[in-house]
Amino acid sequence: MLKTCSQYELIEAGCDEAGRGPLAGPVCAAAVILPPRWEHPLLNDSKKMSEKNRFLLREIIQQEALAWAIEMVSPQEIDQINILNASFEAMNRAVAQLKITPQLLLIDGNRFRTQGNIPYQCVVKGDGIYANIAAASVLAKTERDLYMTRLDLEYPQYGWKRNKGYPTREHRQAIAKYGLSPYHRRSFHQNDKQLSLFDLK
Repeated sequence: MLKTCSQYELIEAGCDEAGRGPLAGPVCAAAVILPPRWEHPLLNDSKKMSEKNRFLLREIIQQEALAWAIEMVSPQEIDQINILNASFEAMNRAVAQLKITPQLLLIDGNRFRTQGNIPYQCVVKGDGIYANIAAASVLAKTERDLYMTRLDLEYPQYGWKRNKGYPTREHRQAIAKYGLSPYHRRSFHQNDKQLSLFDLK
């Protein structure tokens, strides 16, 4: 069972992102403040959950969390500041939108760069340890998946409804055939040599 948070003295927000690895689409982040000792038997690291359970938990988290927020950073911004900084930016934006100001941030991963004065703690694989980070991972993942599914209606040739922009063989072959869309991250496709690494043939 996941721990609700790392401590109970301070108001704590769990933060996580989704979409660092895809070739297209935004990076998405969420911040969540859960009620004390909140738990749910289906909640886990979003990558270990079925899509059905992720969307089930999405509704429950949004209904029962004390506060939650989701923010995105566009492919164009990713190209300008790089994907690592874009991930930090998305998390900072999500924290800034919380209706309750947290006193401590619990960040999934081993690095973070804050834009405010709220103390933070990085936790490697934190989405499998703390419920507030896991909840943030669920919101970030489902929000980005919904966004990529909508983009699929505009650019169905890339199969984003299925691959969500990740570098699957289907997606790489579509890039080779159709080129890059306005939603692709140009910095991930800087030259032909780099594209060849994706095994586009």
